Order: sequence, then structure tokens, then C-alpha cells
Amino acid sequence: MFDPTVFENLKVAFENRLYDLDTLDRKIDITNRIDRLDMAVMSREFTLQFKLTERPEAFAEIQLTASLKELAAEILELKGEEPACTLRLRFHMQVRNMDEQCREVEQIMQRIWEPELAPTQTISYLFGAEVPIYTNVIELNFNRKISEEQMDDIRDLVKHMLQTLKKLGELTI
Repeated sequence: MFDPTVFENLKVAFENRLYDLDTLDRKIDITNRIDRLDMAVMSREFTLQFKLTERPEAFAEIQLTASLKELAAEILELKGEEPACTLRLRFHMQVRNMDEQCREVEQIMQRIWEPELAPTQTISYLFGAEVPIYTNVIELNFNRKISEEQMDDIRDLVKHMLQTLKKLGELTI
């Protein structure tokens, strides 16, 4: 009998929560979905992108990954290894006043998320545009792996993401 991995169980839990918010509650619109098996390194990646239905100025992305080492340790039941995955959250928005808005983004992130989860903001723009509009990708990396032990935290994590999207949408151009 096939026993799903921690990666599969977490993926399904995120899908269930987010698709319910999309199809049943109509609070979000899912805009992209990636479910990838990278044959070159034998890793797994699952990504869902979504935006608020009422406030589409910014969008969010949940990325769950598991390396070959993590998957093999679980499937082979290696002693001393705890099955887990890596979770990354990203928020995408456009800004015009880079310095001011990036400082505001940092304050928003610190208010909503744990202060020790320092966000990384990566700015890019289209060269040659008459009036540059900057794209800000805000990433939160958790300092630990997640497992099925955090399954109950998914509802709160998604709630924080929706709150973040609302606040970031208020800052956009």
C-alpha cells in the first residue's frame, strides 16, 4: 500500500484550504499552480499563486519543496531523520516610491508576521520604461522545516497571508 509522503500530505492540506477560499468562499482567485517533479535532482515542488478577489493589486505565492534527501529519508525510513519540507511565502506587488514603500512593507510584515522572520525584498523594473514601475517580491523564509506537526497551523498561516495581501494592496500604485 502506498503511504503518502509528508510533502504530499502538506500539499493536499494547502490545496484544500486555498481552493475552498477560491471556489466556496470567493475570497481569493487562484492564478497559477505548479506541481513539479524535477527529474534532474529528484526533488518535488508545489506552488500556488493567488490574489484577493476584492483587492487584486498584489498576489501571494506558497511554495512547498522537498529534496531527494528529504524524500528518501522518509520513504526509506532512515533512523535519525525527521520527514519535513521547506516552506517559502512570497508576495508580489508594484511600487513607484521604492524607498518609502519598501519601508512600509517591512513594517507591515513585522506587524503581521513574527519579527524574527525578516522579509527579503527584491526589486526589479523594466529598463527603458518612460516612468519606471518597480516590482517588489517580498519573501519569507522560515528558519526550520515544516512537517505534518504544523498541519493545524495552515489555517492561521493562510489567514496571515490574506491579511498581508490586503495591507500590501493598500500600498500599491
